[in-house]
Amino acid sequence: MLSEKEKIKLENAGFRIIGNHSAIKTCEWTRKALRGDGFCYKQKFYGIQSHRCLQFTPSLQFCTHKCLFCWRDTSITSSRWKGPIDDPKFILEEAIKKHREILQGFKGNPKVDLKKFQEALYPNQIAISLAGEPTMYPKLPELIDETKKIGMTSFLVTNGTFPNMLKKILSHPPTQLYITLPAPDEKIYKKTCMPIIKNGWKRIKKSLSMIKNFRKKCRTVIRLTLVKDLNFIYPEKYAEIIEEANPEYVEVKSFMSVGFSRSRLPYSKMPLHEEIRKFSEEIEKHSNYKIVDEKKDSRVVLLK
Repeated sequence: MLSEKEKIKLENAGFRIIGNHSAIKTCEWTRKALRGDGFCYKQKFYGIQSHRCLQFTPSLQFCTHKCLFCWRDTSITSSRWKGPIDDPKFILEEAIKKHREILQGFKGNPKVDLKKFQEALYPNQIAISLAGEPTMYPKLPELIDETKKIGMTSFLVTNGTFPNMLKKILSHPPTQLYITLPAPDEKIYKKTCMPIIKNGWKRIKKSLSMIKNFRKKCRTVIRLTLVKDLNFIYPEKYAEIIEEANPEYVEVKSFMSVGFSRSRLPYSKMPLHEEIRKFSEEIEKHSNYKIVDEKKDSRVVLLK
């Protein structure tokens, strides 16, 4: 359970707590999209609408990693589930309710498109990725089912350390499954992710091996979040792992110096977009994947 002090700290950072273990936080790209200042790379790559996307987690304080590049507050992280398990329908309804409450302040902004504002009050896309590790939530399959019932698409982002939960959601697939590949080998994984479980790398490799099982059920993506002088090396090793896993897409992305990550890594550790592009070209050279898109302001390249 979160302490009152921890809740206040998170609320001050823009989070809105739901029940015992869930939260939302309005994404900066949602705010920008409402003001006409651009949109998320996921809109460019996959066609979602940034202004109608809900950023959410069902496992705020639970994770198996304390990644250096994570913009979340890892000081609250527990590697084991503790406390009650809230109902999926309840947390989804509350998530939408709190999302609408936050958005009310945009109504009077002269830069905001009122049509987009009205649409934003009815999110049709949920990013299950805000904080923590969502596959630790025991009722994740039921949660994904609830999103489908109300007509929402879902992007599930996992660190891959719970392959047994991935087996369960095979029959409850999200619209898009992201698995993070945080390093090219186990040694660099431990330095980058600061795992608080044993066998983390082995679990990730197991999850990656399951991607082929999802290929006919949903869109599959491996994401690389790269940090200079840490995991931004050995593109040929990443390519080998990617080839074996065989996802539909690969995102090669720079670590972004935002949120709590700023206390762990300096701004200088962010690769430039041109460096991300060159790294992607090396992965392209060592694999059957080809660069198909990019978004410079997000420092991300898409391969397929």
